[in-house]
Amino acid sequence: MQSTANLPVIGLDLAKSVFQLHIVDAETGEIQRRQIKRAKLTEFFAKCQRSLVAMEACGTSHYWARVINSFGHEVKLLPAQHVKAFLLRDKTDAMDAQAIWVAAQQPHIKPVPVKTERQQACMALHGMRRQLMKIRIMQTNALRGILAEFGIALPVGHNQLLTTIQGELAKAQEDDLLRADLVLSVQEQLRRIETLQDDIDHLGQRLRAMIREDRQMQAIQQIPGVGELTASALVAAVGDFSTFKSGRQFASWVGLTPRQVGTGGKTQQLGISKRGDTYLRTLLIAGARAVIARAATSGWIPRLLERRHYNVVVVALANKMARTVWAVLAKGSGFDRVKWNPLEPVSA
Repeated sequence: MQSTANLPVIGLDLAKSVFQLHIVDAETGEIQRRQIKRAKLTEFFAKCQRSLVAMEACGTSHYWARVINSFGHEVKLLPAQHVKAFLLRDKTDAMDAQAIWVAAQQPHIKPVPVKTERQQACMALHGMRRQLMKIRIMQTNALRGILAEFGIALPVGHNQLLTTIQGELAKAQEDDLLRADLVLSVQEQLRRIETLQDDIDHLGQRLRAMIREDRQMQAIQQIPGVGELTASALVAAVGDFSTFKSGRQFASWVGLTPRQVGTGGKTQQLGISKRGDTYLRTLLIAGARAVIARAATSGWIPRLLERRHYNVVVVALANKMARTVWAVLAKGSGFDRVKWNPLEPVSA
């Protein structure tokens, strides 16, 4: 089989209807720029000689990567922020395809692994759930603001609000603080919130069903702070953890390691880089907060809190969780609670 290094490179700029190609003949140096409509793209790659097809890792890129790969081509997905550095002059489809072609031949740019349909489906469920959660928060916050204008203060938290709001509405009606039409509108909004919660619960059930079918997700659920959402999102977003050389590299990819700036031989460490996937980092940090809240008073976490700021400890623990996830999945070893927490006895 022909090696990837000797394959001709095709830069492909993805679009909705019209795609742009950038091809350079290795022998003559002739540059070929052409546009292909969506209906003709699969036909082109079916007839094209085996090549290295480079694309930006953006919307529809994983789908087209699987389609093009099925024709025997090698596919290389490139991070969009790294391709931008090779964009010359004005931003056009032709210039984008050229930048992709140039970036594909840079050895220091690491490609993005192509996601499977299962991985994409799992991340799609997470995206739907996040959207519904935002809408639910908007609805409950709107209720708090509306009722606060009439002197009704509702507690913070979704469950607390639903528990107390009916009693507050009944009391306000008795005291003649709210009009009947406003009360009816509030009740309608509460039903919308209940419907949203039902949809969120259904998505959670589908994610749990995916976890029951995936050994990797089950394996990292043993790690403190890694729940159902975090486990399914990590495995679906990354897939093959062996692409990272170490746990620290994976934690850096998530954005949980300090940024470094330096000149003249002096290096300064700043706050965490916040690179990578914001959603994954949020889940890990939320899990770290839960672990700290439930930590034993005599353990190593309270001792660390005595020496460091709370937020610093949270990020450090989230970093440790990310490195442990990498160790479990990249090395194929089970989670060792003694190595995770050597200072505390493990119950038999």
